[in-house]
Amino acid sequence: MTDNSTPDARSAAPLRLGTRRSKLAMAQSGLVAEAVREVTGRAVELVEITTYGDTSREHLAQIGGTGVFVAALREALLRGEVDFAVHSLKDLPTSQPEELLLAAVPQREDPRDALVARDGLTFAQLPDGARIGTGSPRRMAQLNAYARSHGLRIETVPIRGNVDTRIGFVRDGELDAVVLAAAGLSRLGRTGEVTDFLPVDTVLPAPGQGALAIECAASSADLAAALAELDDPYTRAAVTAERALLAALEAGCSAPVGALADLLVDGQVVNELRLRGVVGSTDGSSLVQLSTTGPVPTSYDDAAALGRELAAEMLAKGAAGLMGERAL
Repeated sequence: MTDNSTPDARSAAPLRLGTRRSKLAMAQSGLVAEAVREVTGRAVELVEITTYGDTSREHLAQIGGTGVFVAALREALLRGEVDFAVHSLKDLPTSQPEELLLAAVPQREDPRDALVARDGLTFAQLPDGARIGTGSPRRMAQLNAYARSHGLRIETVPIRGNVDTRIGFVRDGELDAVVLAAAGLSRLGRTGEVTDFLPVDTVLPAPGQGALAIECAASSADLAAALAELDDPYTRAAVTAERALLAALEAGCSAPVGALADLLVDGQVVNELRLRGVVGSTDGSSLVQLSTTGPVPTSYDDAAALGRELAAEMLAKGAAGLMGERAL
């Protein structure tokens, strides 16, 4: 690798990157650290921070989900203990504190959910009454709805834990399958364990799923400018629309809400942005699923407007009555 750094940059103190301690968070932060080294020429050291979401044994639906993996990292940023932090964007609350800046949203990984099942089974091959583990009310709602509509019988089982723990439930025979984010498995180099990638037509991902958020203090102008080089404008436009929908529904990241914005390409020309959203009761008996398509946003305000418009349509169809549902 070419060292583009100046002598001043090399002699500067290492940048401190705040990260959760989980294997997945460390892998994600390691990828970002390498990219930041390349654009700044400065060393980057990982500072491990334990969050409430890591230590609580309650299910996310019980502790509210919103911000439980983020608050401690943000507090460390505000105290000046770290220079910037990396989050899974889907864990980030939709309201942004004025003192902190979302400096970059790098190019998104695969946003889909993935099934890891015993005996290499796909979702369609699971036995009648299959027990499927997930900590997400969103996944429960859509998996149960899909099963109902196809005459299948499944049981969704609430689980917590890291990737090893969750896949361990399948290896130990406690569950027939678990559902995890494809992006996380990819970043851990464990895509080979996936037995089925769930199409977004079956299960819409969480808003922002597959994307990372790089956050720094709003007062750190030079660092923010350097981090901005890692920003992918298409990814940011898409997740802005998804998160605006989530915010307009007044739902947190543990609510049974799925959303995905994708760019529609005609030949070599990107000409439209499609946004799909879903809200459902966790047993799958009621689902509000809508989509809208608009011109490619010329600003992030335009992208957010698309999200708010779709949220309004979903609320008119009864979405609000479904978001009070919680797993368990």
